Amino acid sequence: MKLGFPEARARYVAEHIVVDPARGSGHAMGAQMRSEKSHLRTRVEKSGMNYKGFNIAVHEMGHNVEQTFSLNDVDYTLLEGVPNTAFTEALAFVFQGQDMALLGLSSPDATSEAMKTLNDFWATYEIAGVALVDTAVWHWMYEHPEAKPQELRDATLQIAKEIWNRYYAPVFGKKDVVLLAIYSHMIDSFLYLPDYPIGHLIAFQIEEQMKKAGSIGPEFERMAKMGRVTPDLWMENATGKPVSPEALLAATERALKQANQ
Repeated sequence: MKLGFPEARARYVAEHIVVDPARGSGHAMGAQMRSEKSHLRTRVEKSGMNYKGFNIAVHEMGHNVEQTFSLNDVDYTLLEGVPNTAFTEALAFVFQGQDMALLGLSSPDATSEAMKTLNDFWATYEIAGVALVDTAVWHWMYEHPEAKPQELRDATLQIAKEIWNRYYAPVFGKKDVVLLAIYSHMIDSFLYLPDYPIGHLIAFQIEEQMKKAGSIGPEFERMAKMGRVTPDLWMENATGKPVSPEALLAATERALKQANQ
C-alpha cells in the first residue's frame, strides 16, 4: 500500500505470496499455475532481519508481485510472464529502489535524486562489462567445443582483461584487471548476466513513466499484466517508447549538472 497499490489489490497480491527463510541470499520462485502461490525467500539472521536481508526481500517481492499479475491477470494463459528475464529484473529493481522509503527513512531532494541516477548509471556501466564477458565466453565455448576446464578458465580471464582494457582501463587508469570474470552466474546460469544491464535500462524507463503517472502501484500492475509479448511492444505499451538507453543517458547528464552545482 505504501507503493500506491489500492488496499484490495495489495491484499490480493499478499494472498498469492509465501515468505520462506533462505539459506543463501534470496530468491523469488513464481507459481506455474493459478492455484499455487509464489515464494519469496530472503535471509533472516538469528538476531532478526538486517538491512541487507530487507533490501533483498524488497527486490524479490518485486519479482513476486510481477509473477502474481503476469500469471493470474493476463488476458490469455499462454501469454503468462514478461518478455524476458530483463523485464522481471527491471520490475524488481523498481521495488528495490523504494526500500528506504518503505522503512520511512527516505526524504528525497534534488541532490539525492541526482545521486540515485548517477548510481543507476554506474551500476549499469559496471554490470554491462560482466555481460559482455559472459557473451564472449559463450561464443568461445561454441568455437571450442572440446575445451578442457583449465582452457575455459584461461580464456575467460583473457576475455575479461580484453573487455576491461577496452571499456574500463581508460576510466580507471589500470590495465589487465580480471574483476569482470568473478561472477558465478556466468556458467551456472547461461547468458543470464546480460539481463542485468538491460534490466537497469528498462527499470529506468519504467520509473520515469511511474513518475509521470504519479504512482507506482497502478502503473506496475498495468505493465505486469501485458504478458509475454515482444520486448519493444511491451515497452511501447508501458512507456510510449521502445527499449532504449536514452532515458538513462539524458537523466545522467541532468544529474551531473545538479551534482556539480
